[in-house]
Amino acid sequence: MSADAPQPTPHPEVNAVLHRLLAGAQTVLGGHFTGLYLYGSLASGDFDPHRSDIDFVVVTAAEIPAERLPALEALHTRLTASGLKWAAKLEGTYIPQPALRRYTPDAAPCPCVNEGAFYLARHASDWIIQRHILRAHGVVVAGPAPQTMIDPVHPNDLRRAVLGILREWWSPMLRDPARLRSREYQAYAVLTMCRALYTLQHGGVVSKPTAARWARAALGEQWALVIERAFAWPHDPQPDMLNETLDFIRRTLERGQHFEIPAAGRARTANSIRNRS
Repeated sequence: MSADAPQPTPHPEVNAVLHRLLAGAQTVLGGHFTGLYLYGSLASGDFDPHRSDIDFVVVTAAEIPAERLPALEALHTRLTASGLKWAAKLEGTYIPQPALRRYTPDAAPCPCVNEGAFYLARHASDWIIQRHILRAHGVVVAGPAPQTMIDPVHPNDLRRAVLGILREWWSPMLRDPARLRSREYQAYAVLTMCRALYTLQHGGVVSKPTAARWARAALGEQWALVIERAFAWPHDPQPDMLNETLDFIRRTLERGQHFEIPAAGRARTANSIRNRS
């Protein structure tokens, strides 16, 4: 990597992986390549070398031709095997610019990468939230400003996305908590609940640490210990807190019922989107 190459983050080892990803994606995609962006903790300024991923989005001019997908998969196989420290922590997607502008659940599947695995998948409703983060805080590695490619996301759209994630992903864990037997996943769950509660209350999105500090003050002493221990993971000794984590998920789901948006509200939001078209 040349000395005058752009440095999108304050972390040289992360930048090394990003430059390798950028060069490889541009080679494979050619004229289809539009831009490479970061969201998540690297965009919010809360990157933690002990537990964060590299959340990225590659924007393409149109859907990637099927004949280029094997080369794209090979690129990520090489990156994972490169020995670069952060190559195995890449988590992201390749999305056509028209599909990025606003979320549509029936959009075509996109290439996705998650810690070495390469696959095609449709974006779930959490991409309403990711689009908002990209638009507001996305880090440009290469390409035009993300604000030019993404419509504003209404606060009620963010609330509905959170409610959908709570119902579809987290509610079933009350019946089958297998994932939550990991202390790491318990911490992740608690911090995610803090973010969900913040978004429901304020109609905005903040980082997990910011949400944890807000929740610690807003929810009172009853939940202080479970939030503090989740925030401290993995630095402090971590006793199992499965029951407390399940209670916190249950509390968040119950709180979410107060924020269900009536059908009229959904219609007004849909009309406002159409009027912006």
